[in-house]
Amino acid sequence: MIELPTDLPAELVPLSWLIGVWEGTGVVDYAVGEEEHTQLEFGQRISFSQDGEAYLNYSSTSWVLDENRTPLAAETGYWRLSRTLVEGDPGPAMLPGQGARPFGTPQAVETLRSSSGGFDIDVAIIHPDGVSELYIGQVNGPRIDLATDAVVRTAGAKEYSAATRLYGLVEGHLLWAWDIAALGQDLRTHASARLAKVD
Repeated sequence: MIELPTDLPAELVPLSWLIGVWEGTGVVDYAVGEEEHTQLEFGQRISFSQDGEAYLNYSSTSWVLDENRTPLAAETGYWRLSRTLVEGDPGPAMLPGQGARPFGTPQAVETLRSSSGGFDIDVAIIHPDGVSELYIGQVNGPRIDLATDAVVRTAGAKEYSAATRLYGLVEGHLLWAWDIAALGQDLRTHASARLAKVD
């Protein structure tokens, strides 16, 4: 059963099933050409939280399932419904919004529903290895489909050019799959996991 926080902004209701802390395990299975093939099992902890604004805070840490619990990856970011920002929205930078906050009621949020029945979303994810991703996609009930619209890398980052991600709520578990185009390869299977809500 999903419990919604009483202070949840109306714009977050379509994403509300993500809110909480999720933990579980998954697998990496990625081939680079015919000679290099990475396969391993990992543990993961994901957190989706909200602080009263019209976006979700996201963080993820993962580790190899070995005796040393070797750190594997980390990422942080923000998830929100995709819409044009107006005077009532804060920003850019530290500028406050001017006037009433838009989309403050469920009826107003319903006007953002797409012709396919879901809601368009924007997701920004930053990695400590010099890669930043901007995803666009859609949340439709307990399913989210994302594809990169832009990938930005620092000069020293490894080659990484595109990705897709799929998230779903299945029998109370958060399942996800992540395909990447990296290290000279086309878009292909990379990793997936099954996580249970722990908080």
